[in-house]
Amino acid sequence: MRALVIDDSRAMRGIIARILRELGFDAIEEAEHGKHALEVLARSPAFDLAMVDWNMPVMDGHQLVQAIRQDARWNAMLVVMCTTETEVEQITKALEAGANEYVMKPFTKEDIQSKLAILGLIPS
Repeated sequence: MRALVIDDSRAMRGIIARILRELGFDAIEEAEHGKHALEVLARSPAFDLAMVDWNMPVMDGHQLVQAIRQDARWNAMLVVMCTTETEVEQITKALEAGANEYVMKPFTKEDIQSKLAILGLIPS
């Protein structure tokens, strides 16, 4: 399985990538903001999953999810928002934009595992 981790924090990208590897993902790429993620998506084979932070420079996670959902090439890719935004309005906004799930920071490996199991990416 292939995953793209988008977060402006290099440390957070590393943490999420490590968790995904432990959960069975064999190819993980990283992007530091939404625009960079779109560049990676345009040149790379299909990803099964995008883990997207909300608050990033250049292009935020909400804008990225909207852009992903407007491009048919990425219809099958699942999107999980992984962010410190905890208000119900923000969660609703992300889901309405096309995110499939929402994980709040700080999170555990089990939190990620649970969301990916709900999405059918890994066994429950």
